[in-house]
Amino acid sequence: MPIPIVNSIASWFLKKRFHQIELFLKYPHDVQNELLFSLLKFAKDTEVGKQYDFASIKSYEEFNRRLPIVNYEGIQAQIERSRQGEQNIFWPKPIKWFAKSSGTTNAKSKFIPVSTESLEDCHYAASKDLLCMYLNNNPESQLFTGKSLRLGGSKELYKENGTIFGDLSAILIDNMPFWAEFSSTPSSKVSLMSEWEAKMQAIVNETINENVTSLAGVPSWMLVLLNNVLEETGKDNLFDIWPNLEVYFHGGVSFNPYIEQYRSILPGRTFKYYEIYNASEGFFAIQDKNYSGDLLLMLDYGIFYEFIPMETYGTSEEKVIPLSAVELDKNYAVIITTNAGLWRYKIGDTVRFVSLSPYRIKVSGRTKHHINAFGEELIIENAEDALKKVCKRTGAEIVDYTAAPIFMQGKEKGAHEWLIEFKTPPENFNYFSELFDNALKALNSDYEAKRYNNMTLKKPTIHQARPNLFYDWLKQNDKLGGQHKVPRLSNSRDYLDELLRLNS
Repeated sequence: MPIPIVNSIASWFLKKRFHQIELFLKYPHDVQNELLFSLLKFAKDTEVGKQYDFASIKSYEEFNRRLPIVNYEGIQAQIERSRQGEQNIFWPKPIKWFAKSSGTTNAKSKFIPVSTESLEDCHYAASKDLLCMYLNNNPESQLFTGKSLRLGGSKELYKENGTIFGDLSAILIDNMPFWAEFSSTPSSKVSLMSEWEAKMQAIVNETINENVTSLAGVPSWMLVLLNNVLEETGKDNLFDIWPNLEVYFHGGVSFNPYIEQYRSILPGRTFKYYEIYNASEGFFAIQDKNYSGDLLLMLDYGIFYEFIPMETYGTSEEKVIPLSAVELDKNYAVIITTNAGLWRYKIGDTVRFVSLSPYRIKVSGRTKHHINAFGEELIIENAEDALKKVCKRTGAEIVDYTAAPIFMQGKEKGAHEWLIEFKTPPENFNYFSELFDNALKALNSDYEAKRYNNMTLKKPTIHQARPNLFYDWLKQNDKLGGQHKVPRLSNSRDYLDELLRLNS
């Protein structure tokens, strides 16, 4: 298809879609309220709809009183029944796809339902909106003169009991419309390869001679690929390979640790970075302005939003509020009700509102301690379970510990760095480290994927803390007492670096 025609079609769609975006910008609460009752009406005859009598719910207050807040464990049994082929449990239309993501306390992996509605009206709609907003902000863009280099998950799709599961990216690639295939590289065949090393080389081979104008993918994985491209071609920066490259669409993990590395291989002043906020559960927000760190909350993707102020989260005073009640610069846990049958579901993220007209957010963290520097989503339950198993095997006893990422530097891979104070240390630290690494792999499928052949994560580095290190650190920071705890896992190195200095 000639580029002028593509640009004309994009321009027409852009103008049409912007009228719809303007609607939720002007009337956000009306749009969200109408969406909620549309979801309730659509699902009133499902098992969950009958259980909570969706048909009789006439106000948000009634919805808030009647339906409980749930996490994955609370709905895991329903999802497993759906994966076995049962229908009309939490969504009236058949659920064919399940996005496999990192595990929870009781499961190595989560299987998030992906309905046809969420696929079309949320994930694909968001992809088109992202392009619309970018083109609106950059009318001289030559995006459609070339292709988008997309880097998705490393697992193929698996069929079971008439349903299909795999990485969300694999589900999206497998179902994407022809126009997306036409404008993307590598091919779907290569994108869905399951063997990561072979896939990386195949992507390099397919893309180095293409006219790549944009990049799309998780920062840690994309950085590995781009360094491979530079190594393969012997070039110093990516503009020597793809001179028309103009934007990188990124999401999944924090971009802050990687920005300088990207700037070193993409030294152009006009090159742009656009952030997205999505997950297996849905697509939530999009950067809608050049050079902005804020994300516009998208209110018409079939997702109804609620929030829990973090000062009450997990306490007896915990309260849930609608979008209309949020305030600026407060941290909130995000609760979603979706067009895939997730009803008042805790996604585990926290956000902070930086604008209320329109609603713009920044992702501020997670409701639990975790490390997610490379998409591994290592939660504290994984760490505790792994340490318990390894201590039992080695006879070691632990007093306290903390961990943080070692961020990628150039071609150097990332890793996790652990500082552990032992009451009884293991006789062989290398053996302890190997067992611990293997235990984490067994507990967390995303960590296992990132550790595969050291492609993104190397083996963890473990240091032995001197006796009383953590006690001394708490005392030094005036945090002795039962209410103060050592931060177990963190995406930042602040705590770990301070403790390492104190340990030296």
